[in-house]
Amino acid sequence: MENLFNRYRNFTTLILVLFAQLVLLAYQVKNNKDVPFLRFWTVTAVTPIATVIEDVRSGVAGFFENYFTLRDVRGENKKMREELGRLKLENQFLKTELATADRARALAAFESQSQSKMLAARIIGTGTGANNKVVFIDRGSNSGVQKGMGVVTPDGIVGKVLAAYPTAAQVLLVTDPGFGAGVISQKNHVRGVVKGLGYGRCRVDYVENEQKVDMGEMFYTSGDDRVFPKGLPVGKVTAVHDGSTAKEIFVSPIALEDSPEEVLVILEGINKEIPAHQEPARQVYLGPDPASGAAEGAALSGPVQTTADKVMDRTKEIGEQQGHKFGVNPGGGKPIDFNIKLNPEAGKNGAPRQSVIGTPQAAPGDLLDGDVTDAPPSPAPPAAAPPKTPPQAPGTPPKTAAQAPAAAPPKAPASAPPKR
Repeated sequence: MENLFNRYRNFTTLILVLFAQLVLLAYQVKNNKDVPFLRFWTVTAVTPIATVIEDVRSGVAGFFENYFTLRDVRGENKKMREELGRLKLENQFLKTELATADRARALAAFESQSQSKMLAARIIGTGTGANNKVVFIDRGSNSGVQKGMGVVTPDGIVGKVLAAYPTAAQVLLVTDPGFGAGVISQKNHVRGVVKGLGYGRCRVDYVENEQKVDMGEMFYTSGDDRVFPKGLPVGKVTAVHDGSTAKEIFVSPIALEDSPEEVLVILEGINKEIPAHQEPARQVYLGPDPASGAAEGAALSGPVQTTADKVMDRTKEIGEQQGHKFGVNPGGGKPIDFNIKLNPEAGKNGAPRQSVIGTPQAAPGDLLDGDVTDAPPSPAPPAAAPPKTPPQAPGTPPKTAAQAPAAAPPKAPASAPPKR
């Protein structure tokens, strides 16, 4: 048998292959598939492997691509940060220049409007010391600055020149304990001397307890010290109370609130008037509008009337129903009769216009509210007294009503003569 298979091995293999092909063809025709069975199984077996290979390839390619891309993005971010920092510095520089220009413009406007001769200067440094409040400006004796000159801003006084050098000057600020200047209040015109306390506030001395100083009141230079001309703002009162010998008044200098960088040195001062004090506007309570109240549901019957208005309206109504015209009837005419009851249905279906009080058709309770009457109410008739019976002897039976004597008829009252 083995020799037979060995001899016809190729033929047997060919027959088996043909048979298998026939079986596959029969299976393909039976399932009505256009794709060959061998290709179907081949694609099914190779597709997962190809998917894994593609995922690995795309992951590696994406990694390197992202790496180089992020490397470029990192460089771009670095450049953008540097550019942003440069733009921020330029913006801050421009803001500073703009603020400086605004301050210089304000100083120039203040200098042009002021009658005093002033010199613009810039603060270039500060002095040393725990309590000393000293700054240096870039103007000195070469520019005409001398010791004792006042230094101000458009907001108020800053200090006075403590020492003058050829190219710079030392300025003692208003908050230094060694500073002093004459001041006067705006509202009550109280005079005193402002002195520094070594920190952000000043104190006004030599003000008697009897003098009046209000909270929030402004103090201006008085010109008594011959350093600052009269009428320059100094500060606003932040606290005031009576002391043992004089008032204790604390003032906040308004010129140092914004840390000025540009100042004006007063070369020749000219006094000016202190601005008049103006009371702040007070809040006034306004009641609700009656029209709006009516719109919200509060029904209003009409304008508010007083008692006199109601009496006048009532008089007019009575006069109209009686045909009386005020100011037109001739003298001696019939006056208005107020002793009537007005008929609200007057003129409707022939109803009478009025009814006289006291007649049977008008009861006392028919008076309307507001009716005026001059006649007193008629008295009620007295009740009839029971007839008297004479006393009877004891043992005598009482008389019946039939046996009682008939009562005499009442006499008719004599009619009074008619009045003429």
